[in-house]
Amino acid sequence: MTITLAEEIMLLSLDDESGRAEERQAASWAVAGGILLELALAGRVSVAGGRLTVTDAAPTGEELLDERLARIADWAGSRKTAPKVTDWLTKDQGKAPGATVARLCARGVVTEERHRILGMFPVRRYPEADGAVERGLRERLRAVVLDGGEPDERTAGLIALVHGAKLHRSAFPGEPVKEVAARMGEIAEGRWAAEGIREAIRNMQAAMAAVTVATIVAVTG
Repeated sequence: MTITLAEEIMLLSLDDESGRAEERQAASWAVAGGILLELALAGRVSVAGGRLTVTDAAPTGEELLDERLARIADWAGSRKTAPKVTDWLTKDQGKAPGATVARLCARGVVTEERHRILGMFPVRRYPEADGAVERGLRERLRAVVLDGGEPDERTAGLIALVHGAKLHRSAFPGEPVKEVAARMGEIAEGRWAAEGIREAIRNMQAAMAAVTVATIVAVTG
């Protein structure tokens, strides 16, 4: 089963048994970035000078991507100049995870469970229903990051997003974070895609880094 980059990031962030999202805030930015990168790889959007442009509004055939593409086209089209990539990510990072996990549910990869804490507060969890998809994903990442394999364009993009969001532990639980981060950083900086794609990745990483700093300041302040 082929799933989108956003769904792959979502799977990495969900605990297999409890279905709870780990490192939720960082993952939400990476998921939004995954959708945008997938659209860039499909030739539907482009990034130049940190600004986002819809270059082809034709559907991709993937429900999650097409719904987001329509939203981006409406949002960007209402502005006099091309909007910043970071503005879109800021707008979408709170909504993209819900749409993404719903797509995983529709595919039968995870299942939705609803609970109430103290009989009052609703909680949703998404335990794994089909482990084969995540096992294949983790094997692919391991082959590149830990075993030194050569990444294809999509895998390199996924690694760059996971690295930018600092989701190293989610991607490689039990592995030394320092070594994993170093290798993922090398891949993220490699010349594995056209400059427009790499610029889109840099903008997404900058947005994720900014929100991480803001969170730390808020907590320590």
